[in-house]
Amino acid sequence: MDTVTTENSVGKTWGGDNEPMGASYGKLMMWFFIVSDALTFSGFLAAYGFSRFKFIETWPLADEVFTHVPFMHGVSAPMYYVAFMTFILIFSSVTMVLAVDAGHQLNKKKVTIYLFLTIVGGLIFVGSQAWEWKNFIKGEYGAVETTGGSLLQFVDKEGHRVALADFAATLPVEREQLARNKGKWFMEEASLPTYTVAEVQAGFKSHPDILVRTETITAEKKKTVLSRSESELRLNQATLVVEGANLTRNEYGSKLFADFFFFITGFHGFHVLSGVVINIIIFFNVLLGTYEKRKSYEMVEKVGLYWHFVDLVWVFVFTVFYLV
Repeated sequence: MDTVTTENSVGKTWGGDNEPMGASYGKLMMWFFIVSDALTFSGFLAAYGFSRFKFIETWPLADEVFTHVPFMHGVSAPMYYVAFMTFILIFSSVTMVLAVDAGHQLNKKKVTIYLFLTIVGGLIFVGSQAWEWKNFIKGEYGAVETTGGSLLQFVDKEGHRVALADFAATLPVEREQLARNKGKWFMEEASLPTYTVAEVQAGFKSHPDILVRTETITAEKKKTVLSRSESELRLNQATLVVEGANLTRNEYGSKLFADFFFFITGFHGFHVLSGVVINIIIFFNVLLGTYEKRKSYEMVEKVGLYWHFVDLVWVFVFTVFYLV
């Protein structure tokens, strides 16, 4: 039997004031935004995966990079604080679900409580990410870069990392930072490292128990440690002391790792911060009774969709940066 589409039915479907699949215009637009943003993150993570696969032999080991925990200086606790951050963000997604459910029941008090907890969770996550960035930029051990661009780190005979401050000598050498008004063609350089290459080389010679470790990863997922004689030969090729990480180079391994870390985690952190700001606005609207007067807390539900999306994206970011 053929279905006859009348002019009235067409007008009813496309004439406006309709909610296809029971979703309002605002919800549909939020879903469109989420899909487009998901494609953007997918492109970034795919680029990260391709770069990591291409430079897999020199890619930093997450267990050696993300080892810091607040108020526990010097204690190596790989991934502990990142796991805490992840738990906080996922827990904030639970409180957002409870806020949306309370909104469906028109329970202003519960919406206020759960939305407040969501905001607190978001602020803790953003603050933790900023703290992690600070440690990543500052660095902990330091390394040197050779003429060919290879990175050399330092370990003791047991394979434990050794910081430059633990062995570098202090030589009577005056250094002057290159500024735009002192260099050719208005060149300038970043802040000077704590030690010079000569000081690192001199300190290395006076500490026979220290070895050089290259950035090349073995089949056992450990970086290659050179013998003492090989270490001395490689260290003679050093041209630059590297401390911490920036967009140009980093002490952890492949330069691209820091670029992707800053860009992808920064982009996600911006999403979380934006979500916190929006949640704060919605929170004050709830206190003022705006949605109580409308008899609808749909705005809480719409921002909840965005918040769940941000949490889901972090699961993928956490997986590719910290676990894989």
